[in-house]
Amino acid sequence: MMENKLKCRIGPSVLNSDLSQLYAESQKLLDNGADYLHLDVMDGNFVPNLTFGHPVVKCLRKKIPNAFFEAHMMVQNPEQWIEPMNNAGINLYTFHIEPVITDVIRVCRKIKESGMKVGLAIKPGTGIEDLRCYIDHADVILVMTVEPGFGGQKFLQDMMPKVQWLRHNYPLLDIEVDGGVGLNTITACAEAGANMIVSGTAIIDSIDQAAVIASLRETVESSIHKCNV
Repeated sequence: MMENKLKCRIGPSVLNSDLSQLYAESQKLLDNGADYLHLDVMDGNFVPNLTFGHPVVKCLRKKIPNAFFEAHMMVQNPEQWIEPMNNAGINLYTFHIEPVITDVIRVCRKIKESGMKVGLAIKPGTGIEDLRCYIDHADVILVMTVEPGFGGQKFLQDMMPKVQWLRHNYPLLDIEVDGGVGLNTITACAEAGANMIVSGTAIIDSIDQAAVIASLRETVESSIHKCNV
C-alpha cells in the first residue's frame, strides 16, 4: 500500500458488527466510505478469544470481489495460515512478531512469495527495539493501542511514542493503529503519524457510519500533509 505520498485509509474492524449479517454489514461499511476491511483472526491460543478463519473470509470475498482485505492474524503460528488466507483472497497479511520473533523474516518472505502484502503487528508490551530490524521487510506496521484479543478496551495513549518514532524514521511507511480508536482518540493517533486507522465500535455502533468515517479521515488528513511536504 506504500506510495510516494502517504494516504489516509480507514479500515473498520468487522468483528464488532453483526456477524450473522457479515456480508451486508461489510458492504455497508464500504458504501459508507471505508477504504478497506480489517478482519480479526484469533486462534484462542495467542489470544484467549476465538473468532473466524479462512472459510468465512473466502465466503466474504466471493460476495465482495474488489475490496481490500486485511487479515490481522492474532495467532500463535502465523505461517500455518499464509496459504489458506491467500487462497481466501486476503490482500494484506498482518501477523504478530511476538510468537515468531526469531522467524519473522522467513514468515515475511513466505507472505510476499504468496503475493500478499506484509503487515507486522506489535502488542502494547512489545517495544520498537524488538521490531526495528524487521521494518524494512514490511509494507505496514500495526501498533496495537489495546491488548489484542478483546473489543471495547480503553485506548492506550502511551503507545503514541512508538507511532511517532516510526513516522520520524520512516516518513512514507504505512503505520496502522488498532484498539479503542474513535472520535475522541483519533487526534492523538493522527498527530503521532498514523495513517491507517482501524476502528471498530466507534464506526459500527454509530447511527451515521459515513459521518464518523469522514470525521476520522478529516482528522488524519489534516496531519498527513505535514509528512507529504
